[in-house]
Order: sequence, then structure tokens, then C-alpha cells
Amino acid sequence: MALLELPALYIDTVTAEAVSERPVLFNRDPAPGEAGVPLDSVVALELLDPATDGIDHEATRVWLNDQLAFDGRAPPEIQPRFAGPQSKVVATADTLRIVLDPLVPFASERTCFVRVVSTIRGAAHAIDQAYAFAAEDRTAPRLVHAQAVSPRSVVLAFDENILGNDPTAFAFAPLDFPAVPLHAIGVQVHDTVLTLQLKTEMTPDVRYRVIATGVTDRQHNPIAPPYDRAVFTGYRPPRPAARCFDLWSMLPKHNRRADTTGDLRRLIACFQEVVDWLLADVDRFVELFDLERAPAPFLDLILHDLGNPFAFDLSELEKRRLASVLVEMFQQKGTAVGIRNAVRFFLGIELAAMIPFTASTLVLGESELGVDWELGPSDRFARYAFSVVVAHPLSETQRRQIRTLVTYLKPAHTHFVDLIEPEPPPQYDHWELGISELGVTTALH
Repeated sequence: MALLELPALYIDTVTAEAVSERPVLFNRDPAPGEAGVPLDSVVALELLDPATDGIDHEATRVWLNDQLAFDGRAPPEIQPRFAGPQSKVVATADTLRIVLDPLVPFASERTCFVRVVSTIRGAAHAIDQAYAFAAEDRTAPRLVHAQAVSPRSVVLAFDENILGNDPTAFAFAPLDFPAVPLHAIGVQVHDTVLTLQLKTEMTPDVRYRVIATGVTDRQHNPIAPPYDRAVFTGYRPPRPAARCFDLWSMLPKHNRRADTTGDLRRLIACFQEVVDWLLADVDRFVELFDLERAPAPFLDLILHDLGNPFAFDLSELEKRRLASVLVEMFQQKGTAVGIRNAVRFFLGIELAAMIPFTASTLVLGESELGVDWELGPSDRFARYAFSVVVAHPLSETQRRQIRTLVTYLKPAHTHFVDLIEPEPPPQYDHWELGISELGVTTALH
């Protein structure tokens, strides 16, 4: 025999609330403050008299969105526009349950208000309560504007937050000719704004129509015609006001007069577009040498052109900073100030000191052979040798970078000998009662 599992209700905790008013309005569906209520939902509520008097049906009225939906005084009790198949009124000795089934669904995203007025028999107690709930979003998003913001970028604005990351879901159609066909290769979405990255530059001043077919709102309502399209004008790069570089006007007049079909003018328009983009690239040359506005790929070229000798891994901001101080760094090459500034610039470390190098060498008449002397460098080496002192221990990467910087920036005739770091603090073996042995495992410190 097959087993049948029936649904069950488990109650973990029960909280008792003292109710001073009568009657009590409860079991409201949709609940007060509920959002995303389906548009075809019914509205149910119950009235309860905790005492024994009972609900006065004739004094009970319910309004839905300022329209009288239930009137206990006049049959039928539920008004016709709310008397759908699921509407009903169930009365017992102490309760009254009302279910309203609107014949017209709720409007999308509408805030619906319910007002309940009732009393108990004898009119000793009465209530007048209202609450609200929000209908679900069934409204499709709308494309309200499109604008070209760069040669390969188009921004689309919608009337609500949208979703959509498929570039193939956007189609472009030119409205003027000649025009380059456009295809989207990338999508970026930020709330109500969607940015499309194009495969090629658009034709300037030509009108394009964009149709968005793969866009939905946050509730996955798909966009629908005619609000899925917009018209924008091809991006025209800025140019000097006094420039006049029109290929058509440069042609001989008799060639222009002979163009009765307009084919020559359209051909020249194709050449004019290429010329305009070339001139725009020429105009941008000043930006390529601007350290603040130069595109990231050109920063390495700028540093290479300046003769950057440092092969450090730098971020884009650090490359811009280095390019701005590299010439000054060259000017300070061969000085202690230059070494300090370079270490501070790349590592943010202050050098404690740069001290002359000293060695234990043989002193005639004083040193003893094989006892207190060792073979040291010549006087010329010692005269131009130095060590660098830092105030705190370094990592292996920091040691390597400081050695690289000092070796490059020091005077050519000097010798960088050592990088001196502070010794780690001594570790003392403390005496422990009951464990340490006097004179064996103890040390006075």
C-alpha cells in the first residue's frame, strides 16, 4: 500500500497579545505591507469578537482602493465588481470572514489600500482600520534615450533598473547613407544605464536606430515594442572651429557638376569619413604626451622614451608619477639626495644613513700577523666605498630594489659595499623556578 504524506503545520512558539479594541481584524491576505502581490490575487480578511456579543454584519463595510467592496446592509453583500468566482462571506457566532475577488486585476506596481469599518452587536465597540499592500511589477522596461559618447560607445537609458549582458541582443540599422554597419561586442549595465561597446567606429553625424531585444527589468519583464528602440546620431569627434577639410569642396567644379547621379558625392563621403578619423587621431597626439591624460598603453612608451632604467612592476598611477619625476631623478644622479629621494619614491622608506666603509686592515708597528688583522682593500677603494643603513628590517624584495637603486644612482667612482639592517632583538633564556638549574640553564641579563 502506498504511503500518503499529508501536509502539517508545526508551531514552535505562541505569543499572546492583549487586545483592547473590539472587534479584532486579523488573517489579512495579502498582509499589510506585503510587496509583489500577484495582480489576480483575492483579498481576504476576518473580523473576530473576543467576547460573546458577535460581529454586527449590517454595520460592517470594506473599501478596496476607495471603492466600496462589501456592504453588510444591502444584498448582495459583496459589490458586483468584486464578486468574482472566489468571493464569499462566511459568518459564525463570533467571526466574519470576507473574501473579495476583483473582476479587474490590480494595476502593475500599484499600492492598494483596504479600509475596514465594523462594530459588535449593541454598538458598544467599533473599529475603523486601514492597511496597504503593493502589487507585483508586470510593467515592461522602456528605452527612453540613446546617445553616442565616443567613437565606439553608445549609452542607452531606460525608465527603470534593467538586466542584460548579451551583445548580440542589440541590433543597429543606419537611417542615412553612406554609413558603417555597427555591431556590439560588449555590454556594461549600471542601474538604468546600459553602455554598449562597438566593434568599429560609427559614421559621424549619421542617424542610427538601435533595437534592444534582450533586456529585462529586475523582475524579468522583457522589453517590448515599440519601447525597445531609439535613434541616435553618430559620434562626431571635436575639431578646431576654424578647420575646413572638406574633400568634396576640394574637387574641381566641373567634376562636381558632372555628378548628376550623386555616386561621386557618396564615394567622396566615404573618403571624408576616413580623413575625419585620421584628423581626430592627429588632434589627440597632444593627449598622448600628457602624463595625466595619456592612455595606459602609452605610459610604457613615455617611460621608454625618457630612458627609464628601472624594471620595477608599477601600477598605472605609479608610472604616471615616475614619468613626472624621472628627469629630476636623472639630474640628482650621483648624489646622496638623489639616492634618498629615489628610495623614498619607490619604496616609501627613509634611509637612516650612508656611512663610509671601514675594514680591519694591517697597521704597521701595531698589528700582529695572524692575530688582529685581515687582508683589506686598498686605500683608494676604502676612500670611495660606503654602506647604506636602514632603520628597520627589510623584506627580500625591498633589499633587492634598494640595492638596484643605490647601484644605479651612486657616483660612478664609488663602491656600494653593504646594506646594513638592524639586528633582530636578542632572545633571552629566562630563569624558571623549578626548572632552571643554577649555573647550567640560567643567564644573567
